Amino acid sequence: MAAAAPIFRSSFLSSQPLSPTPSTAPRPTSYSPLSMRATATSPDPPAAAAAKTRRPSNENIRDEARRHTSSHNFSAKYVPFNADPSSTESYTLDEIVYRSRSGGLLDVQHDMDALKKFDGEYWRSLFDSRVGKTTWPYGSGVWSKKEWVLPEIDGDDIVSAFEGNSNLFWAERFGKQFLGMKDLWVKHCGISHTGSFKDLGMTVLVSQVNRLRKMNRPVVGVGCASTGDTSAALSAYCASAGIPSIVFLPANRISMAQLVQPIANGAFVLSIDTDFDGCMQLIREVTAELPIYLANSLNSLRLEGQKTAAIEILQQFDWQVPDWVIVPGGNLGNIYAFYKGFQMCKELGLVDKIPRLVCAQAANANPLYLHYKSGWKDFKAVKAGTTFASAIQIGDPVSIDRAVYALKKSNGIVEEATEEELMDSMAQADSTGMFICPHTGVALTALFKLRNSGIIGPNDRTVVVSTAHGLKFTQSKVDYHSKEIKDMACRFANPPTQVKADFGSVMDVLKKYLLSKDSKLH
Repeated sequence: MAAAAPIFRSSFLSSQPLSPTPSTAPRPTSYSPLSMRATATSPDPPAAAAAKTRRPSNENIRDEARRHTSSHNFSAKYVPFNADPSSTESYTLDEIVYRSRSGGLLDVQHDMDALKKFDGEYWRSLFDSRVGKTTWPYGSGVWSKKEWVLPEIDGDDIVSAFEGNSNLFWAERFGKQFLGMKDLWVKHCGISHTGSFKDLGMTVLVSQVNRLRKMNRPVVGVGCASTGDTSAALSAYCASAGIPSIVFLPANRISMAQLVQPIANGAFVLSIDTDFDGCMQLIREVTAELPIYLANSLNSLRLEGQKTAAIEILQQFDWQVPDWVIVPGGNLGNIYAFYKGFQMCKELGLVDKIPRLVCAQAANANPLYLHYKSGWKDFKAVKAGTTFASAIQIGDPVSIDRAVYALKKSNGIVEEATEEELMDSMAQADSTGMFICPHTGVALTALFKLRNSGIIGPNDRTVVVSTAHGLKFTQSKVDYHSKEIKDMACRFANPPTQVKADFGSVMDVLKKYLLSKDSKLH
């Protein structure tokens, strides 16, 4: 039976303070893992410590956090993405800016010299010490890495649903039965507050907007173009903070489950007769004229949250690096976010290498795949066709440059999946106990192809990133198992059997079923 890997190691379940050490100095002090304050302690932690005292009944977890003030010299800023080392262009994170002076993408650059004053063991111990706790804001899988995300934001400004810490699922039966693999894992990022990985980035962006509004910056609301999941995450986090959210959705192109989420969370929803790329163009024009903060992945803040999923994977493997990580790709920010998370861990000494990355696209919306197959020659946007993987139905991805950079740096690969391939892969995975989205079906199809070609070996530790919960895409599953999809064989469909309401008919059907199962076992 498939099992979930715990995100924490038992050695960090005690309540005793840890005392990891700076990498460049003797050990006169240690640092409290929850507050980063220097404390006068011995070099090694005590053998045992008293249980944490329960906070006063008139305090909430934010109040409690205020008593543990943070003191550090970590910082971050916006810089042009992949800029020449001689570039001096930069912006504070409190500035409202989405592109560089040349019109290129921006990136969040951390003060790596400050972070490197602490060695890899320090960071591993610090991050591990925070998992599974309710201490604000570190109970979040994102904010447990706060120093690497938004180091200067105050805890009072953070808007969090304790997102992240998602299940890393050992796909034992699926790997063995369909792929001949022993070490296949699925990172279920869709087991999250709004049902997709977008929560990881949106907690960061909305927290920063919350900070900006308190600073009286000109931000009335937050807006996004969406294929479904972005709008769900944005509307939920804005609702939590009492911030107006505005959503541009392509009419009749997303699932009802995705549409109802921003509506239920009180967003102002515009259903527009265009595709995602058309919505994206409109929201960019609107945010240039109105005091609406742009929440799409053009905004690099979201990638700071999304990169924590990569760090979390390493954490769940006890800081061992998998061989491959496969990520579905649409607007292409996520593949770069995973690269950035892995690369930061390598640069700061938590691990000694990074995995090879694979970006998987739907064949009906595959500009990155075509670019890769051309040998990275001139990129050409495409007109995205309809796909069951609707969240990646994007023909002109904003983060194309980020994705190409990440794939080149990680010796990565791009694969594609036809509609029949992705739906068959989804059905096969579901038949082994999962309940995945079509986008994960795209990633699994890429895995099938790379296994069949021998590029991924039977013993390679491989992680497939599942980006959304299957419950958001039930209609596609209903259509598949009803064999109602035009020009699709639906080879793994499992429709219900119609039976008369009498004992004899039921017994006949069950005997036939059990005999078929018994013959397969023998």
